[in-house]
Amino acid sequence: MKRSDLINFIAVNNPSLSPKRVETIVLAFFELIETQLIRGGRVEIRGFGVFETRSRDRRTGRNPKTNTQVEVGAKRVPFFRPGKEVRKLVRKKSDQDD
Repeated sequence: MKRSDLINFIAVNNPSLSPKRVETIVLAFFELIETQLIRGGRVEIRGFGVFETRSRDRRTGRNPKTNTQVEVGAKRVPFFRPGKEVRKLVRKKSDQDD
């Protein structure tokens, strides 16, 4: 799903909100998550999941083209951990498809 699909979905299901207003709300929501992650914080949406950053240590990597070793510096990366309810829904859907 793309951002525009999300905006259209919310606008269709909430006819009292204009698509432009929905877009403003969605963009503000994403900006809030980005700002918190940049600050090293986390965003927890109960029943859905947690957005946070994790540290990756410095390591030696490999360039797949040349097969030479390269140093990869330490960094922080964004991470999403789904909530219990989301995991159950996905697992249930996965079991139905088998």
